[in-house]
Amino acid sequence: MNAAHIPVLLGEVLKFLSPNGGVFVDGTFGAGGYTHAILSANQNNRVIAFDRDPIISPIAQKIKKDFGNRFTFIQDCFSSMSKHLTQQVDGIVLDIGVSSMQIDTPERGFSWRFDGPLDMRMGNQGPTAAELIEALPESQLADILFRYGEERQSRKIAHALKEALPKTTTEMASVIHHVMPRPKDGSDSAMRSFQALRIAVNNELDELEQTLLQTPKLLSPKGRLVVVSFHSLEDRIVKDFLNSHSAKSVHKNKYASEKIEDGLFQILTRKPVLADSDELKQNPRAHSAKLRAAQRTEVPA
Repeated sequence: MNAAHIPVLLGEVLKFLSPNGGVFVDGTFGAGGYTHAILSANQNNRVIAFDRDPIISPIAQKIKKDFGNRFTFIQDCFSSMSKHLTQQVDGIVLDIGVSSMQIDTPERGFSWRFDGPLDMRMGNQGPTAAELIEALPESQLADILFRYGEERQSRKIAHALKEALPKTTTEMASVIHHVMPRPKDGSDSAMRSFQALRIAVNNELDELEQTLLQTPKLLSPKGRLVVVSFHSLEDRIVKDFLNSHSAKSVHKNKYASEKIEDGLFQILTRKPVLADSDELKQNPRAHSAKLRAAQRTEVPA
C-alpha cells in the first residue's frame, strides 16, 4: 500500500472496533488497509473481507499469503454479507464510497481529472455511466444530479449531457465546463455531477441501507459497527439508522405493567469523529471523512 492508499481514520477505526481477538468483517476491502491493521492488532483476530471490485484480487492474495487461514476474501457486494456469513461476528467496518485506487485508474472512469471511458462501475456488472446517461430520461438524470450530487444546476447539466451523450470522462467534464464556469474556490464544476453518477451507477445508498439493516443479526452481543463515510447523504443514512435503533421503546399492555426495552445499539459516537490536523496533512482524502460507531446491545431474535 502506497501513500495514495492510506486508510482513512485508521487509528479511530481500531479504537472503536476494538479488535482484541475475534471475527471481524471488512465490508469494503479496497486496498486492504483496515484488514491488514485488524489482523496485525491481535494474532487471534480473523477477518472476512468483501469487495465487488475484481481489480483488488492481487491485494487479497497477498494478505492471504501473509495471514493464512485468518483471512477470508469474498468477491461480492457488502450488502450480500448475510448470505455468506454462517456465524455472528465481533465487528463490522465499512468505508463507504470510491477508493483511491479506483479514482486514480483512468480506465475506470471515475474522475474528471483523467481521460478514460465513462464507466464508473465498482464491479464489472450493470450499465456504465455513459450507458446510464443515454438510457435515462432527461428529467430522471437531472433528479440524480440534484439528489446525489446536490447540484443546483442539475436540469441545465442533464440537458447538455443528453444532447452530447459523452463517452469519455474528458467529454463529460467538457460538457459541464461549457455549461458552468469553474468556481472561484478552485474546485471543479464537474465534481458534483461525477459523484452523483457514480453513486447511481453503483447503487451506493441502497447498498448502505441494505447492509445496515443486516447488522443487528450479524453482530454478536457487544459487537461493534464502525462506518466511515465521505458524503452527507451517506452520513445521514448512518446517523438515522443508529438513532432509530438505539432509542428505548416502551410497550404497554392493559394486563401488565409498562415494559421498557433497550434499543439494538448503544451509540458510541454522539457526534461524528473527524480526522485531526496531522492526518489531514498526510492524507487529503480524510477531509470529508466522518466516522460513526455503535455497539450491539442484545442477542438477535
